[in-house]
Amino acid sequence: MNADDEREFREFVAARSRSLLHTAYLLTGDWEQGRDLVQTALASTARRWSRLRDRQQPETYVRRAIYHAQIDRFRLLSWGKETVTDTLPEPPAQAADWADTVVQRQDIMAALRRLPKRQRAVIVLRYFEDLPDPEIAEILGIAPGTVRSQTHKALTSLRAAFAEAGPVAAPSPSPASGRSTVA
Repeated sequence: MNADDEREFREFVAARSRSLLHTAYLLTGDWEQGRDLVQTALASTARRWSRLRDRQQPETYVRRAIYHAQIDRFRLLSWGKETVTDTLPEPPAQAADWADTVVQRQDIMAALRRLPKRQRAVIVLRYFEDLPDPEIAEILGIAPGTVRSQTHKALTSLRAAFAEAGPVAAPSPSPASGRSTVA
């Protein structure tokens, strides 16, 4: 990588790494795993920086790399470890002294973790990153119609999960902070 490319890449990382980390956190449900995903995606991007076709949109390339790294990691971690049961495990008890906002964020993250990986990615990109359907389709390598159908299925699942949990107040717009486990 020449000096100009390196400078350009460093500027990109400085400008967009926080947003990329939030996306990775929402995909994984864990800040450390999110950092690992961003680091993996940025390392891959750095190797290909001088050859990126569209230098105006490197973020799309990085977001796609984050998504694919998450899928690869999930496949590796879940290989041979899946156990089929008739009942779902009980969620951990919430501490009574936590603020309602923290509890709501945890509930949202838990509901997101229960979604299939593609549906979770579509919801994160659409509602947390505020990306349009065509850009989501490009990042995930699927058709725009698939984005819409996956969004519909995910929202239906989320509505059902929150209907079972009972009424809740409107959640705050910022993502949850701290560590949690991936389902």
